[in-house]
Amino acid sequence: MTNLRPFRRNELGSLDRGFEDFYNMIDDFFNDDFTPSRAMKSESFKVDVLEDEKEYKVEAELPGFEKGDVEVTLDDGKLTILAEKTEEKDDSNKDKNYIHKERKSTTMQRTMYFKDIDEDGLEANLEKGLLTVVIPKKEEVSTKKKIEIK
Repeated sequence: MTNLRPFRRNELGSLDRGFEDFYNMIDDFFNDDFTPSRAMKSESFKVDVLEDEKEYKVEAELPGFEKGDVEVTLDDGKLTILAEKTEEKDDSNKDKNYIHKERKSTTMQRTMYFKDIDEDGLEANLEKGLLTVVIPKKEEVSTKKKIEIK
């Protein structure tokens, strides 16, 4: 246990102190934005919105999330996708001698506005980490009226 040292992240970044804080520099290298493990640490998720004559289709990438972790709501034309996931403590490993173990809690949310939609016909499906929300458009009612000339 003598090799275990308290970890204090340098708030100013490792470049401000040169190589003095070697451990923070190594940690920053492995936790930069280019590594896949950082994809779920970001504050948001990728969303594509498609449109055709009849509907909008929202596709949100939510890898690792299950149906119980995701909530989709519509309020006055605002579609909100909320994804929350918390890793629970696993007590089945009581006999193991961990010197460091982490838990992760992730909350991400996106809100989009759609006008002239059929709020009753919405459908949502989550399969293999891809959430698809189908939002039908309201049928346009023509207000055009032909006036007979006398």
